Amino acid sequence: MADAARPGTPVLEIRGLNVFYGAAQALHGVDLTLPAGTLSVVGRNGMGKTTLCRTIVGLQRAASGSIRFLGRDIAGMDPAAIARLGIGYVPQGRRLWPSLTVDEHLRLTQANRRGAWSVERVYDTFPRLGERKSNRGNQLSGGEQQMLAISRALLLDPKLLVMDEPTEGLAPVIVAHVEDLLTGLAETGGLSVLIIEQNIGVATAVADSVAIMINGRVNRTMPSAALSADRELQQRLLGVGRPGAAPETADDASVFTGVPAAAPTSRPKGPVRVWVSNPTIPTRWSQPVPVARIEAAARTVTPVEARPGVPAAGVELHALSPAGEPVVLVVGTLDTKAEELRFLVDILRGHGHRTRLVDLSTCGRPSSADVPPHQVAAYHRRGAAGVFTGDRATAVPAMADAFEAWIRRQAGIAGVLAAGGACGARMVAPALRTLPVGVPKLIVSTVASGDVAAYVGPADIMMLPSVTDVAGLNAVSRQVLANAAEAVAGMVSARAEALKAARRGRAGRPDLPAVGITVSPATAAVAEAVTGLLRAEFDCLAFPAPAGARALEKLADGGQLAGVVDLALGDLAAHLVAGAAGAEDRLGALVRARVPAVIAPGGLDVLAFGPPETVPAHLAGRRTLAHGPAVTLVRLGPAEAAEIGRALADRLNRCDGPVRLLWPEAGLSPEGRPGGPLADPAADAALVQALEAGLRQTANRRLQRLPHFIDDPAFAAAVATAVRGLQGGRGRPRRAAPP
Repeated sequence: MADAARPGTPVLEIRGLNVFYGAAQALHGVDLTLPAGTLSVVGRNGMGKTTLCRTIVGLQRAASGSIRFLGRDIAGMDPAAIARLGIGYVPQGRRLWPSLTVDEHLRLTQANRRGAWSVERVYDTFPRLGERKSNRGNQLSGGEQQMLAISRALLLDPKLLVMDEPTEGLAPVIVAHVEDLLTGLAETGGLSVLIIEQNIGVATAVADSVAIMINGRVNRTMPSAALSADRELQQRLLGVGRPGAAPETADDASVFTGVPAAAPTSRPKGPVRVWVSNPTIPTRWSQPVPVARIEAAARTVTPVEARPGVPAAGVELHALSPAGEPVVLVVGTLDTKAEELRFLVDILRGHGHRTRLVDLSTCGRPSSADVPPHQVAAYHRRGAAGVFTGDRATAVPAMADAFEAWIRRQAGIAGVLAAGGACGARMVAPALRTLPVGVPKLIVSTVASGDVAAYVGPADIMMLPSVTDVAGLNAVSRQVLANAAEAVAGMVSARAEALKAARRGRAGRPDLPAVGITVSPATAAVAEAVTGLLRAEFDCLAFPAPAGARALEKLADGGQLAGVVDLALGDLAAHLVAGAAGAEDRLGALVRARVPAVIAPGGLDVLAFGPPETVPAHLAGRRTLAHGPAVTLVRLGPAEAAEIGRALADRLNRCDGPVRLLWPEAGLSPEGRPGGPLADPAADAALVQALEAGLRQTANRRLQRLPHFIDDPAFAAAVATAVRGLQGGRGRPRRAAPP
């Protein structure tokens, strides 16, 4: 047996292995590592898999390179010596003696050896062999012969078991049995297995990783789940999948053989129209299909011209595209919406946009999408197992979380077009909300005809009602989906041109730093005044609260704002006092992005509700003011004011970036100012005292009291001065427009 290896030493490590049969080279610099456990090696016939096995066990001599077993170089050693070190071999075709019985095979192999495996243990592990112990080798079925071949190797008590095509020639039911057998062996402690297999299902089921051999080289080693889910990659590298497609590209052939590839046949440069003369399976009673129906069902396919370093459509994509190549994503569940999604892809590709189809199906079945479900699900915090649970109620939100995590890691997304029902919209929307403002995002869904606030949130997501159910192409859905695809294509093209123009310095005034300003009815006058004072030096963006405040913080999170002027904190007060949704993370972007901020707490003293009956019961008895039949203002008392002051101080204390809190002592709102209908000096005092007591003032975080009303011009001037001070002179005079 092999000497004890140091911890962390791979069971098998092959480097630069070259093998020849005469003048013909079979293996070209093979590199392969099996740290421990089980590794499958797959490839088409003639790729060098059996040669690799024979070389490992010493039946074929290597011209150069190394084969290390538990750290020891075994290249060139005698096969018997390699077997004694602890490598068992199950050859292709089983290689049994036809005249020996099962028991004689096993006793002959064991001889006087004493190890973990014995004949008795073999019979316990494979009861079928115990029943056939007196049968000769040529009297066994294919599955029984395979069990005997494996048992013969196990009796050598190996540390590494090398198996060449263990399911070759077996019936499907026997293949399933052998697959279970191999899975059980993989779980046996202390035994590692290298399996050479052409059956993709078996290879991916019994091993966590798969190595792919092409033309005598190991092309890549990848997770089994990824290969199992990617039918396009299987077809391209292994010749399985869709009939009629080329198994590998010319680039692959030249890379792996070292011989320049023949010139590829010419391909259409533009969109190709594909017609299907029989949209449904014909019978003897079928009538000729009308030309109009054939034309309506035709698809447009745009070939992607291969360029060096640019992967063609359909290949495995670790990155969506090469650097600088924008990509449009078409997203949905391919198991139920394949026809609609591919229709959208065809239109976008017809406009020349590089497009990737992302499948969010939760059924767990293989997918032909550019980005299959298993690739997305791997980004879930619990991995793919956390998504493919078999329970739709848990699988849908889990896939939404995984897609959000996946899309955060992608670069070069030029736009996203999604189509689906309510579940599809729920899976897509959270991820789309993470994309920067300006990136086109459109969801075609049945839910778009109702309240879409939960889907859109603070993002610039567009939602288009599908009118009919997204369940196949028909006269209505074809028009709606085509409009959606054309709209996204136009937006992507227009945005690309705008970005190019901006880089050339032609886009308006791109040199001005952007400052976001929140505004509410109570602070409309001061917001307008501040904008007028800063317009010459900053690009001022107004955001109407409360929804606009979330959009502002999204831009701040994305690094698109140089500064923030927050003049409308009424949504924070409504959240703290009345439990209103939407302000749970208010001011959180200032903490994360450390963007300079000037805060004037406008509207913190008064809450706005709908008609009087919508005022919460716990606020009954407070002073109110009706602004027509649809709006009721409620004045907060000292207790609620103090609670708001403490909460605001706590949130500001988390900010490490520069923050200036300007306090207008003459009133926070027109209704609550001294002499106003909702004035309450005691509540105002409780608010500012709680804020001062809780706020930890530093050089970066300061509270400044000003003897002004929030709408006074002097207060607006103070806000503008504070913005300029925090920006450190970043603002610059606006250049005059050319004549």
